[in-house]
Amino acid sequence: MSLFFEPRHDYTQGSLRRHDLTAEPLDLFDRWLQQAIAANLPDATAMSVASVDCQGQPYQRLVLLKHYDQQGFLFYTNLQSRKATQLAAAPRASLLFPWQALDRQVIITGQAEPLDRDTVLTYFHTRPRDSQLAAWASTQSRPIPSWQWLTDRFKAYEQQFSNQVVPLPEYWGGFRVRAETFEFWQGGIDRLHDRFLYQRRDNDWQIDRLAP
Repeated sequence: MSLFFEPRHDYTQGSLRRHDLTAEPLDLFDRWLQQAIAANLPDATAMSVASVDCQGQPYQRLVLLKHYDQQGFLFYTNLQSRKATQLAAAPRASLLFPWQALDRQVIITGQAEPLDRDTVLTYFHTRPRDSQLAAWASTQSRPIPSWQWLTDRFKAYEQQFSNQVVPLPEYWGGFRVRAETFEFWQGGIDRLHDRFLYQRRDNDWQIDRLAP
């Protein structure tokens, strides 16, 4: 078995120079996200959320970004899930947006804080009804006996809430990650990639070019 994988990918989609940067990293993030959406990338708002357990073991999973602004990046989840319990115990997260088709990625790190119930409720009722029911049916991250067990639970909640608005489960919520760093990565020819790191310094951002 070969220890090397071929062919190697050439990064030819573009470059990122200091004059391309914005004073606020969120403005550059927004530009890149809109370009990813315009390029019809599948799940352009998908991001990997990394957390750690009590022994320092990292875990990652893909979730969908649901909102972002100067206050942070929002996603929703079962509060009894692995990621939620880990973030509750060690409230720091890393987010990765892997826009590979554009030879780009963005890494964001910062403090994770639970969302208030009003924000969660407002979002919950924008979800398709079946997704609301799935939030009741799934005991996220915990062992289950079978797929049939899960579908039976879904059908039971479907019947229970058949003539009413699906209520928000007590164990369902979300998190805001307040960004403290942004790293923008643009693939470059000959592996001379462009990397810029924004770090929060009081009320301003320090910007450094990093070696690829």
